[in-house]
Amino acid sequence: MARITVTVDGTDYTDDVEPRTLLVHHLREALGLTGTNVGCDTSNCGACTVHVDGQSVKSCTMLAIQADGREVLTIQGLADTWDGEGSLHPLQQAFHEAHALQCGYCTPGMIMASLDLLAENPDPSDDEVRHGLEGNLCRCTGYQNIVKAVRAAAVQIRQGSTKSQEVPA
Repeated sequence: MARITVTVDGTDYTDDVEPRTLLVHHLREALGLTGTNVGCDTSNCGACTVHVDGQSVKSCTMLAIQADGREVLTIQGLADTWDGEGSLHPLQQAFHEAHALQCGYCTPGMIMASLDLLAENPDPSDDEVRHGLEGNLCRCTGYQNIVKAVRAAAVQIRQGSTKSQEVPA
């Protein structure tokens, strides 16, 4: 066993973990943060995407001990990063308004990957959104509404607003 201390969604956790424990399993099983999904266990689908020190990471490819001393942000902590009051983050709100989800399984990973994309490119084109989300798979939506949601959220983030906006056609 190895002792780790990880800050997850602003809360410090100290736990003893098996050295082979994946971060996704630590988040879900030890910390009860089930918003991060296990999709494929091969890093192909992106459903397990979280942020580690501000960068998107597929948590099924990272050991929990590699997160020792680092900050992890999950979909469950995302709203608090926006306004500190628990309002939905503009990405979460835009995914809802643009119907950018169906079964919802890929949604946490899509949103976390989109957050990284918008940090790098605050005004992406449709093609840039599609390219930025290549490592995340959705089996239901066909991606068009996901692209719309990311672009709508980009506008809200640039304006610093959580207010609902019309989703672009």
